[in-house]
Amino acid sequence: MTLKITLVDDDKNILASVSMVLEAEGFEVTTYGDGLSALAGFNVAPPDLAVLDIKMPRMDGMELLRRLREKHNFPVIFLTSKDDEIDEMLGLKMGADDYITKPFSQRLLIERIRTILRRVEAIKKQGQKHGLELSAKIGQAGEEESSVLIRGRLKLDPLRHICEWNGHDVKLTVTEFLILEALVHRPGHVKSRDQLMDIAYNDDVYVDDRTIDSHIKRLRKKFRNVDSDFDGIETLYGVGYRYSES
Repeated sequence: MTLKITLVDDDKNILASVSMVLEAEGFEVTTYGDGLSALAGFNVAPPDLAVLDIKMPRMDGMELLRRLREKHNFPVIFLTSKDDEIDEMLGLKMGADDYITKPFSQRLLIERIRTILRRVEAIKKQGQKHGLELSAKIGQAGEEESSVLIRGRLKLDPLRHICEWNGHDVKLTVTEFLILEALVHRPGHVKSRDQLMDIAYNDDVYVDDRTIDSHIKRLRKKFRNVDSDFDGIETLYGVGYRYSES
């Protein structure tokens, strides 16, 4: 199945050149020149991944990301101005999965896209594997179930990419899901930032500690939107993070 990539940028040269490279790599590409038209397109036909510029007319990338996260969880890579640290951190806090600064190497962008798509596929495969193992254990019980992690009030279904807290749906990005799954797999056990970076950003993608911190803050915010008393993700300063069922 051909994977669909959407590019949103007001620079026509970037849209044309990047589209050609992605199509040569076998992707199906859709382009938009501003955030407003892109949002309308996302609501009709969500892609497998989107690449968004931040500074655009009619609706900038930050507002576009905020609006699309109300309905969609597909991965997003931000294109930011060179050395614009504020843009990068704001984007991650709002739910972006990665960012690249302009000017950028098209080859680097393709590698980042493939890395994130592999993470999406890994989640699906892991869920399918656990589902098959569970089905084998169930045997003649006859009910088809996926592997579901239940930790107190948390329910995490890797096969369906579903997260629930106390019965309420919590919509997570791919990166957020991977980080949370790593933490809840062994409640009470500490995961360092380096370990979480290896899980969420494999291959040769470089991110720093603040990137993981931003994703953790975003996770907490999402859970506190459905439960203001949520305190399941604990910080051990200088060490890392752990999940607590209490």
